[in-house]
Amino acid sequence: MERLVFSFTLLVTCAAVRQDLSGKVMIFSRESNTAHVTLTPDKTTDLHAATVCLRFFTDLERTQSLFSLATRRKDNGFVLFTADGGMYQVWIMDSLTMFWGLPQKLSEWMSFCATWDSVTGLTQLWVNGRPGLRKSQHRGGNIPAPHSIILGQEQDTFGGDFKITQSFFGHLTDLHMWNYVLSPVDIQHFTEDATFLPGNVLKWGDLEHTIHGFVVVEDKQRLTE
Repeated sequence: MERLVFSFTLLVTCAAVRQDLSGKVMIFSRESNTAHVTLTPDKTTDLHAATVCLRFFTDLERTQSLFSLATRRKDNGFVLFTADGGMYQVWIMDSLTMFWGLPQKLSEWMSFCATWDSVTGLTQLWVNGRPGLRKSQHRGGNIPAPHSIILGQEQDTFGGDFKITQSFFGHLTDLHMWNYVLSPVDIQHFTEDATFLPGNVLKWGDLEHTIHGFVVVEDKQRLTE
């Protein structure tokens, strides 16, 4: 009977569900090139601006994908990496920008936001409430729909072709995405876990997602917060 119940659980987790994940965390407990979560956005139009905010917790010091959005023509449509040496990477339509000097600590919860605006081309990161330098990237362009959005892996093709060396290993929670640039005040509210307007593209409190492979969703432990 236990085996039957376990098999049923696996089948359920492989089906798309819309769920309120408030207070929940996704745990990627193994380095792999398979385990990932596919997200279904609430809006499927071209992006001329974007903000992505999330919190992550890891004890692995290597390049890891925090958020991977691919388009039909560009696998690095909007991709966010944390890397070793205190560096973060933002890819927009295969254009890379690197950010240095922002907080990056192992075995601690990190609050992370990335913004991009096509009109100015300005991209900025905020980590634990500290803003990074604003840098120009993909000015005047857009991120065309449809979008394949994945957590836990970085896409080298639309929806697949993962590498274990870029997989995320740790805990991830409170993901939101907007199709505009969030104000510094709202980013600070997110950082402090205060009241803010949830994402209008993706929101953790009402998220349609599909789990592939071994990813655990459970109540968030407060750990070192």
